[in-house]
Amino acid sequence: MKVVFIGSSSFGLKCLKEINLLKELNLVGVISAKEKFNISYSKNKVKNYLYSDLSKYCKDNLIPIKVMEEKMNEEGLLSVVKDWNPDIFIVAGWYHMIPRSWLDYRKSYGLHASLLPDYSGGAPLVWAIINGEKKTGITLFQMDTGVDSGPILGQAEEIIYDDDDIQSLYGRIELKGIHLIKKCFPLLASGKLKLKKQNESKRRIFPQRSPDDGLINFDSSHIDIKNFIRAQTKPYPGAFFLNKNKTKIIIWRCEAQPHNHNKEPGTIIYQNNSWAICCRDGLIFPKHICVNGIDTDFIPAYFN
Repeated sequence: MKVVFIGSSSFGLKCLKEINLLKELNLVGVISAKEKFNISYSKNKVKNYLYSDLSKYCKDNLIPIKVMEEKMNEEGLLSVVKDWNPDIFIVAGWYHMIPRSWLDYRKSYGLHASLLPDYSGGAPLVWAIINGEKKTGITLFQMDTGVDSGPILGQAEEIIYDDDDIQSLYGRIELKGIHLIKKCFPLLASGKLKLKKQNESKRRIFPQRSPDDGLINFDSSHIDIKNFIRAQTKPYPGAFFLNKNKTKIIIWRCEAQPHNHNKEPGTIIYQNNSWAICCRDGLIFPKHICVNGIDTDFIPAYFN
């Protein structure tokens, strides 16, 4: 099967390399994007925090590549793809909607980091950690015009551990995604893979997230705040609060514990030989923060 790969992230590069190793697939071209791009929720371009430049790998392996300027329906982009004459598209690590014209031209298969139909939509792993889920996964599916709603080629489950953050979880999910590529596409190429229709009654759709969505509400439980912080730590922009001078303080890592106190949420106190921030039912102990672009330890002066 002749394949055009579509991706622009570090995970996308790993998938591209795996696809190039499969004897049942023939990479005839790659579509990629720039590190900063336009998106519906922002007036300014946003940054792909997981970005990877696929150009060097393509050059080294003699694979044609086209980097889109702004969007997939821009003039001439699909014409380039048609010149490559693929049988299918494979999409991974991509943050742009696949236009109807592309879906009508060739079947498209994508990886989504959830157990579809649940956690359809944006930032599924971030939402799963924020919501305190104990299990997630990744799904390889045939893309359609809905929100991650096409038939499923394969799925793999993954536990979310209490000490996971977005980076550790994402790393294991990547491995599961690579395994799905190795398992499913040879079967698809041979005609032996049976696709499974999604159960629409179980679909939950979550919105995309922007850096501004990382604002911490200290009038929440200590467990919810810890989940909120670990879900958005590096390489993402991070969960944060604003001090009295409106300086943005990012918390990359914290500890949390229940504690009875009569303080207002957001109040700083000294407890157990460490500075802590009061929340609704306990304390948050920031262990690694960022102030004005500099990573440092947490001290009470940052509240001024």
